[in-house]
Order: sequence, then C-alpha cells, then structure tokens
Amino acid sequence: MAAAFAVSPGIAGCASGGEPGGKTSSSPARTSTVPTGRTAPPSGAIGLSPAGVTTRVDVPAESTEEEYYQACHAAKVWMDAHPRPGESLFEPYLAMLQTTTTSTTGTWNILWPDLTPARQAAVITAVRAAADNECD
Repeated sequence: MAAAFAVSPGIAGCASGGEPGGKTSSSPARTSTVPTGRTAPPSGAIGLSPAGVTTRVDVPAESTEEEYYQACHAAKVWMDAHPRPGESLFEPYLAMLQTTTTSTTGTWNILWPDLTPARQAAVITAVRAAADNECD
C-alpha cells in the first residue's frame, strides 16, 4: 500500500521594479501555516469502527513529508511497545489518540478533536502505514 500525503511548500513572494518617483513597494510577507480546528467534513466522510473509533476521513490528507514520518514513527513505537500477536494495532492506536487528554507526537502535539479533517486523514494514513510496517 502506498502512503499518500500532500506536501505544503512555503509561499514566497518577490517584487520587481518600483513605483514612479523611485519608491519601491512590497507586499506583506505571507506565512504558511497548517490549519487546526475542527471543520465539518462532507456528510458520510467519517468512517467509524463498530467500537466507535474513527478509522477513515475521506478528505485529502494534509501533512508534510516530515510530519508524515513523525506520525508514522510515533505509531510504530507505540505498536512495538504494545504487541498483540496476530492482531492489528491500527484501531487500538487510533482509539488511544482519539481519547487521550494529552497531546502526543503521533498527532503533532495537537489533540485529536483539534485537528482538521485533513490532518486527521493524514494521521490515519500514517498509522495505517505503521501497522503495515511501511514507515521507512
């Protein structure tokens, strides 16, 4: 299974020339930030397991390559510390992320409810890769 993630490069601006009279103008600096805060995903976009764990968010995943690796690695470390022979740790790890009241590196130190649907989708993608031993 190939992991999918979106890379959000920084936005750069440049100005050339100037205004008549020798004055130069510049645009305000733009910064690129990853949005946080829950927005409603499209109807039917959230997939829940029978236990009520969100296992699917059908929106494009949003994370940098570094963030994807961080989330995948954090999931893999947790899974290695909680072995269950013959059983996937995909759902148990997601359940932990979704119910913890402390932020973890697996969600970039943001609580699950505070992640946007696109960021939740990115976490789920990384966790699935960790469960399939595909972080590297």
